[in-house]
Amino acid sequence: MSAVSLAPPTLPSPRASREAGLSLLEVVVALGIMLVLALGVLPLGVIAISTTENQGHLVARATEYSQDKMEQLLALAYMDATTDTRVFPSVNIGGTGLAVGGSSDPGAPVDGYADYLDATGNILPSAGTIPANWYYKRVWQISSPFANMKQITVTTIVARGIGRSGRTPQATISALKTYPF
Repeated sequence: MSAVSLAPPTLPSPRASREAGLSLLEVVVALGIMLVLALGVLPLGVIAISTTENQGHLVARATEYSQDKMEQLLALAYMDATTDTRVFPSVNIGGTGLAVGGSSDPGAPVDGYADYLDATGNILPSAGTIPANWYYKRVWQISSPFANMKQITVTTIVARGIGRSGRTPQATISALKTYPF
């Protein structure tokens, strides 16, 4: 048979009873320190979000729209000087085709060498005026650096980026077209 101990129950030591409420206070202090650290890192998150939106999304869309315009221009005949590429599909009258001219500076668009898109990429009718609700502006320049060669440069700019980076997202691409091909 085993002996059963009838020792009196142990009471908490006086030291343990003095520390009983400190665990809640310690948690509150730790949470306060974590809050201060989180607030210090928050601006990095804002910068990361705006950079991702501007450089990852808006520049990618601008590049895609530049490529679309480039494909439309490269599909024209080398000597074409009348096709209107400000609309899609292109029409054979009222435009500049691949006539030398235009500007690759979005701040100085040349009539006949610029079009405007909404936020979803649809061409907006411009009829000689700048649409108020444009989100992407495409400008292109046709130059002739050598005989029987045309250089086509397309620049697409976004109306406004996200955040205060100071740089408006834009993309520029360039291609050469030779004659008679």
